[in-house]
Amino acid sequence: MAKLSHYTKRGEVSMVDVSSKAFTTRTAVAHAFVRMSPKVLRAVRSLKNPKGNPLEIARIAGIAAAKRTAEWIPLCHPLPLTHIDVTPRLCKDGVELQSRATATAQTGVEMEALVAVACAALTVYDMCKALDKGIEIAHIHLLEKTGGKSGDYRRAADRKPKRGRQ
Repeated sequence: MAKLSHYTKRGEVSMVDVSSKAFTTRTAVAHAFVRMSPKVLRAVRSLKNPKGNPLEIARIAGIAAAKRTAEWIPLCHPLPLTHIDVTPRLCKDGVELQSRATATAQTGVEMEALVAVACAALTVYDMCKALDKGIEIAHIHLLEKTGGKSGDYRRAADRKPKRGRQ
């Protein structure tokens, strides 16, 4: 049975020791969704925002945040990312965000991919909150990961959240 990796046998919090793990190429893809009203979505589509293009700023914010994941999450290892990108996509009822992170390292890049979409989603909120404080950030999750001792993971299709038509 799997166990929580950030605890010692005595129950103390501990950073995982990865010094004996092999360097392998690891990837992770994460998802987030920012639900917004039709009024806000129209403003985003028109790109008439005094702060700039919210989708491009969110993309850059997500990339920058992924590179600083170890500062966001206390027990994460700092990783030498070889690639990170965030892709925003306008949908019928909001903005879908997807990130892809890659590194050749001793531990996975799942947290970097998740931090990227979380920060990008928060940035979309920040860019649009003047129009509506009720914007909702939802469905932050890992879609897939490759590499490492635990092998590959792909989120099951039946676990995808249901949201409006796109």
